[in-house]
Amino acid sequence: MVSARVLQLLGLACLASAVPTTGGNNNHLVIAPQSPVLEIGTTFTATCMIINTAEITADDLYWDLAKTTIPRDHYTKVNSSALSVTLTVISEQREWLYCLCKKVSANVILNGGRFIHGILLTKGYRPEKPENLTCVALQEKKHISSTVTCHWDAVGRQTLDVPTIYTLYFRVLSSVASYNMTTSGNSAKISMSVFPHFMEVEIWVEAHNKLGTVETEHLKRESGYVVKTNPPGDVEAISEPSFSTSLLINWTRPIGKEYVALTYQIRFCKNASQSWTYVPLGETAKDIQSFRIQYLQPDTMYVTQVRCKNSKEGYGHWSEWSHRAVKRTPEGRPTGKPDLWRVISEEGGIGERRVQFLCKDPVTANGRIIRFDMKIQGQRGKVMNGSLEWERIPVNKSEEDYSSTRTNITFLKEIYLADRKSIIVDVIAVNSVGKSAPASLVVPERALERPPVEGLRVWSDGRQLWLEWTPPNRSTVSEYVVEWITGDQVDWQRENRSTRLTAIKGHLEKFVCYTVSVYPIYNRVAGKAVRVEAFLEQGAPLEGPVLELNGKPGRNHAEVTWTEIPPHSRRGFITNYTIFYSSVTEKHSVLVPGNITSYTLTSLSGNTRYEMCVMASTIAGSATGICHAFTTPKYEDGVIELIVVGVSLGFLFVFVMTMLLCFYKKDVIKRNFWPQIPNPGESTIGNWSPDYPLKAETPKENCLSGISVLDVDVCDAKCVFEEDKTSLPLKKDKYMSEEHSSGIGGSSCMSSPRQSVSDSDEGGDMADTTASTVQYSSVVAFSGYKGQTPSSQPQQGIFSRSESTQPLLDSEENPDMLVQERYPRQSCFTHATGNEDSTNQLEAEQQEMLEPLDFCSLEEDSEQTAPTDEQSADWLPAAPVSSYMPQLGGYRPQ
Repeated sequence: MVSARVLQLLGLACLASAVPTTGGNNNHLVIAPQSPVLEIGTTFTATCMIINTAEITADDLYWDLAKTTIPRDHYTKVNSSALSVTLTVISEQREWLYCLCKKVSANVILNGGRFIHGILLTKGYRPEKPENLTCVALQEKKHISSTVTCHWDAVGRQTLDVPTIYTLYFRVLSSVASYNMTTSGNSAKISMSVFPHFMEVEIWVEAHNKLGTVETEHLKRESGYVVKTNPPGDVEAISEPSFSTSLLINWTRPIGKEYVALTYQIRFCKNASQSWTYVPLGETAKDIQSFRIQYLQPDTMYVTQVRCKNSKEGYGHWSEWSHRAVKRTPEGRPTGKPDLWRVISEEGGIGERRVQFLCKDPVTANGRIIRFDMKIQGQRGKVMNGSLEWERIPVNKSEEDYSSTRTNITFLKEIYLADRKSIIVDVIAVNSVGKSAPASLVVPERALERPPVEGLRVWSDGRQLWLEWTPPNRSTVSEYVVEWITGDQVDWQRENRSTRLTAIKGHLEKFVCYTVSVYPIYNRVAGKAVRVEAFLEQGAPLEGPVLELNGKPGRNHAEVTWTEIPPHSRRGFITNYTIFYSSVTEKHSVLVPGNITSYTLTSLSGNTRYEMCVMASTIAGSATGICHAFTTPKYEDGVIELIVVGVSLGFLFVFVMTMLLCFYKKDVIKRNFWPQIPNPGESTIGNWSPDYPLKAETPKENCLSGISVLDVDVCDAKCVFEEDKTSLPLKKDKYMSEEHSSGIGGSSCMSSPRQSVSDSDEGGDMADTTASTVQYSSVVAFSGYKGQTPSSQPQQGIFSRSESTQPLLDSEENPDMLVQERYPRQSCFTHATGNEDSTNQLEAEQQEMLEPLDFCSLEEDSEQTAPTDEQSADWLPAAPVSSYMPQLGGYRPQ
C-alpha cells in the first residue's frame, strides 16, 4: 500500500515537472488527467496539484463540477500540495471540473486567474457486439449480383460525444481478396468484381469508439448462403372439372440450375381472406415446377402464391412471393342443407296469417344454386301448393349478389294461412351437379305455438349487437333462431341449444333501428318470438318533427300535434320532445315524453301571435322541425254567438212580454191611444135630454131637432150682414190659410167661429193643432125651431162635442159659402150711431142662452178676449151657436 502511494506521488511529480512554465503566466494549480473520456456509470478520480508557490496548501483547495461545489467527503488529501476528488459519471452531457483556491491572501485575490484550473469531462458508452448479421446478394436478370449488402442490429447506447463506428469485413477464403466498409449506420455494401459462386467466404463486423473495440462472430459459409433469387414466374392455377376439390399450380424457375439449386413453398386461401394455408415444405423440397393442391371446397375462389430459395438447408434467403393466381374450383353436389326460415305477419284477414318463406344457400353449396324445390303440405300429408308435389323456384342472381353474403337470401313464396291450420314445408337446393338434402320447417296452428324465451336483453358495445336470454322451461329446445329486421330487409342466424349469450354476426349499419327477435325451435317447430328494438349506434335525428295545429286555437289554449320522424331519419330512440313557443314578450318551453305526439298549450294570451316548434331528442343529439305560427283569437269560440243568442232571447222575451201586456191591457191602451169617436151619422144628440133615454130616436128627414134659434130684427140682421161682408175677405183668408179647417173644428170650446184680424195671423198654428182632429159640436136650445114643439118641461140647453179623424164635409171645403149661409138672419150687434143699449141687451140675451152650457165652461170664455194659440182649443165663442145638421151637409145659421 505504501509503495502504491509512493508511485502515485512519483507520477504526480513527473506530471508537474512536465507542465510548462512561462514566466509570470504560469498557473499555480494543475489537474491530472487532462481532458479524459469517461464511460458512463463508472467512477473517476482527478488530482489537483500546487506548483511554483508555497503560499497555499491542499487545505485551501476545493472542487466545482458544473458550477456546483462538490462536498468535501468526496475529497482525498494526497499531501500538502495535492488534493484529489472521486466522482461517479452519471449524465451524458459534457461538464467542466474545476480546482479552485480560497482567498487566503491579497496576492491570491489579485492573481485569481493563476489559482484556478479546469478540465472538460467527455462521456460515452463502451461499444457492444452487433447482432443478427445478415448478408444478401440479389438476383439481377439471370445472374447473381456482385454486390453484397449486409445488415446488423446495433446493440448498446451511444452519445454524440463518443459515437460508435462499424466496419464490415468480407473475405473470400480461397483467394487473397478481402473487402471492408466503414459506416456509422447498421448496414454496408461490399462491391466485388464478380460474385464468388460455390466459394467459401468469411464475414464479420467490428464496432469501435474512444472507449474500446468489439467484433461479431466470423461467419464462414459457402457463397450461396447470401443468395436471394427472384420469385418464380408464370404462376398459374388450373381447375379440372373432374376434380372439384383440387387446383393444379404451375410456375417457372427464376434462375438456372447451374447457379442455384432451388426449393419452393406454396400458400393459398379463399378469396378476400387473409388466413393463409401453407403446403408442407417436405412435399415441395424437390426441384419441381408444378403442384396439385387438394382438399379444397368445390365452387370456391382461391388465391395461390409461390416462392423459392436455395435448396441447401439453412442456406440462402426466400424470394418474394409470386403474383396472385386466382381460380375457382369446379362445382360439386351440395353437401349441406338450405337454411329455411319464415316470416309471419298479421296482415292477413280475420282468422288468417300472412306467411313468407325465405331461404339461404347451404353453407357447403359446392356451386351456384340455380333453383329451390319446395313442397308445402298439411300435417296429414295433403299437398297445399297445387297439383305438383314439388314446386320449382328459380334463383336469379348476378355475380356480385352471389359473392355477397348480405344478399344471399332468396324469397321463395308467400301464402295466407288460417290460424287453425298447420303446414310442413320442405326445401331442396339444386346446383348444376346435384341436389342437397331437404330442409324442413313446421308452421303450427296459432293456438299450438310453443312458449317463448324469457328475459331477452339486447345491447350494443359500438361494434356488435349482443343478446342474452333465459331458455323456456322446457328441455326439448333443439336450437334458437335470432332474427333481425329493418324495413323490408330480413336476416337471421342459428344458435345451438346451449347458447345463452351471443352477438349478431350479420352486417349491421349504424343509426338504423333493428327489430331483434329470438325464436326457440322445438324439433322443426318455431315457438313464440320475443322482440326488442335496438340500434348498433345511435345518433342525432336528421330532421325534426312536422308540427301543426289540431283545429283552431282558443283564446288561451291551443292543441298542437306532430308526426313522428321517419325511421330512416330518426337514427335513435326518441327520449323526449321539447315544445318551444314564444310571443313578442314571452318565451316558453315544455318537455313531453317521447311516446306522445300531441300536447295542449295552456295559459296563452288572447289576440297574440305565437311561434312554436318541436325538438326531438335522442341520447346522441337533437333536431328541431320547422316552426309554425298562429294567432290566438280575441274572444273564445262561441262567446260572440252566446252574446248574440242572449241578446236575441232577451229581445224575444221583451217582445213576447210586450205582446202579452198589450193583449191583456188592450182596452186601456185603446182608450189612451185610440179614443172612441162617435159616428155623427148615428148621433142622437138632437133628441137627447136629461129626461129622454140615452138612445135617441132617429130624426126624420128634413127635420132639425134640438136646434136653438136666436130671433133678431131684420134690420139688425142686415147690419150684421153688411158688417160681416166687410170682414169676409179677412176671414176667407183665414179659412184658406187653415187648409179648409172647418168652423166646426174651431167651435164648441176648441176655437171660435168668429176671428179677428189678429187671429188670422195665428191661423197656421191652429191648423196644425186641429188638422188631424175634426171636432163636431151640437147645441140644443130651449125652444123649438120652425114649428117644432119643445117639451112641456123646462129643458136645459145641451152642448155636445165629438172629435173624429173623418174627412170634412163639402161645406167645410168652401168657406165662402159657409160665411154666406152662416149669417142670413143675424142682427147687428152694434149700430153706427153707437146705440149701446141695444147692444147690451143683445149680449145679455146671448149670455142668458149660453149659461146652461156648462160642458165647456162658457162663463169663463165669455169674459176672455180673443184666444191665444194655447187657448184657441178651449175658447168658447160669443157668436151665435150653430148646430151640426148632417142631413144638410154642413152648418146652417139659426
